[in-house]
Amino acid sequence: MGIYRDMFARHHDQLALMARLLDAGTIWVAAILASEVRFDTAQAPIHQFIQYFACAIAFIVLPGFDVYTSWRGRSLFSLAARLLSAWSLVWLVSLLLTYLLHQTDSLSRLWMVYWYLFALAGLVALRVVSRAVLNLLRVAGANNKRVVIVGFGRTGQEMYRRATASHTTGYKISGIYAAEGEPTPEGRRRINDSADIAAFAREHGIAEIWLTLPMSEHRLMQEIAFSLRNDFIDIKWMPSVLDFDLLNHNVGNFLGMPAVEMNKPPSLGVRGTIKAIFDRTFAALVLVALSPLFLLIAVLIKRDSPGPVFFKQERLGLDGRVIHVYKFRSMKVHAEHGVVTQATKGDSRITPIGAFLRRTSLDELPQFINVLKGEMSVVGPRPHAMAHNNMYKEQLDFYMLRHRVKPGITGWAQINGYRGETDTLDKMAKRVEHDIFYIRNWSFWLDLRIIFWTAFRGWMGSNAY
Repeated sequence: MGIYRDMFARHHDQLALMARLLDAGTIWVAAILASEVRFDTAQAPIHQFIQYFACAIAFIVLPGFDVYTSWRGRSLFSLAARLLSAWSLVWLVSLLLTYLLHQTDSLSRLWMVYWYLFALAGLVALRVVSRAVLNLLRVAGANNKRVVIVGFGRTGQEMYRRATASHTTGYKISGIYAAEGEPTPEGRRRINDSADIAAFAREHGIAEIWLTLPMSEHRLMQEIAFSLRNDFIDIKWMPSVLDFDLLNHNVGNFLGMPAVEMNKPPSLGVRGTIKAIFDRTFAALVLVALSPLFLLIAVLIKRDSPGPVFFKQERLGLDGRVIHVYKFRSMKVHAEHGVVTQATKGDSRITPIGAFLRRTSLDELPQFINVLKGEMSVVGPRPHAMAHNNMYKEQLDFYMLRHRVKPGITGWAQINGYRGETDTLDKMAKRVEHDIFYIRNWSFWLDLRIIFWTAFRGWMGSNAY
C-alpha cells in the first residue's frame, strides 16, 4: 500500500487541479439542471454567460477557501461550511455582474435559486463521495500518514486514542517516545532515547511528529526540531492543556501570537447561528401552539389565590448579565427580603395549582418568552437564584462558568435527574458538572436529544416541588 501513499503525495497538485475542474463542472451541470427544471423554452443568453463566468470565478476563488487542502482529521461539517461560503460568494458575484450589465430583467430569479441549491448539493456530494473512497482506501491500509508521538502523558494518550479510534482517520502511529515510567500501548514501537527519534523518523518514512510535551520540555522540542531541520517532516506541538481543567482548550491567534482560550466557551460559529434560529423558531411555535394551555393555567392561578399570573425573577444570563425570567406564579404572594429559600416538599407557600405546575414544570413555560427575546435558549444550564450564585461560586470551582452561555429551559443536568431542589452541596456539584459537560460538548444533535428526553422524562421528577 506504500505505492498508493507515494502516489497521493507525488500527484497532489494534479489531484487538486482535477478537483477544481470537477467543481467547475458541477457548477456547470447544476446550471443545466436548473434550466431543465425552470424553462420550457429557450433561456435568455445571460444565463449561459453567467454559467461560464461562475465556473471561471469558482476555479479561481474556491482554493482561497481552503477546500482543496488535506482535510485529514477535520470534520465534513467544517468543509461543507467552507463550501457554502465559497459558492455563496461566487453566486453573489455572478448576480452582481448581471446588475452591472443591466441584465437583471432578463435573468430568471427562480433559475438562480435552483442553480444555487443544485450546485451546493453537488459540491457537497462530491466531498461525501471522495471521503467515502478515501475511507475505503485507508481501511485497506492506503493513504495513511505515519506518525511518531513524542510524550505519552495525558495529551499524548488522548491523541493516540483519537488517531486509532478508527481506520479512517488517515494516521498510523508508528512509534512512541515516552519518558521513563510512562507505559505505552502493546504492539507499538517504543523509542526510549530522544536522540533516536530523528533516525527512527527517517528509517520508517514518518510524515509527522506530534510533540505532546509540556512547555518545561522546550529544550527537548528544540532539539527534535533542529535534528530534523533538513527533513521534510511536519512537526506539530500539542500543548498539554488537558492537564488543566479548562472550559475550552482551543488554541488561536491573538495579535499574531498563539493563545489558549481557558474559560471562554468553544466557538459555535455557523452552528451558533443555527442554534439561535432554532431557539426563536421553536419558542414561537410553542407559544402559539400552547396559547390555549397558557390561558387555562392563567384562569386556574387567578381562581386559586390572589395575585398576578406571572412573576419575574432576577437571574444571570449570558456572561453574567442580569435578566428577568418569567414563570407562572406557583406560590402565595410573599417577600423574602433578599433571603432565598428553595421550595421544599410540603412547603406551605405553594398553592394547590402551584404544586401541580411545579411538579410538571409547567410553571417554566413562560420562559419561552425569554427565549423569543434572545435572553435564554431552549437548552442550556438552568438559571439559579442570585443568592445561590453568590453562595455556590465560593464553594464550587468553575460554578460561574455556567454563565458563559445562555441559560436554558431544560438541560443536560435536568434529563439526568438533577432538577428541582439542590439541598446538598453534592447535588449542586453534580448539576454544575453536567452543565460544564454540556458546554464543552455542545452540538445541535445534543440539543435535540435533550429536548426529546425532556418531553418524555424531564418534566416530571420526585425532586420537583
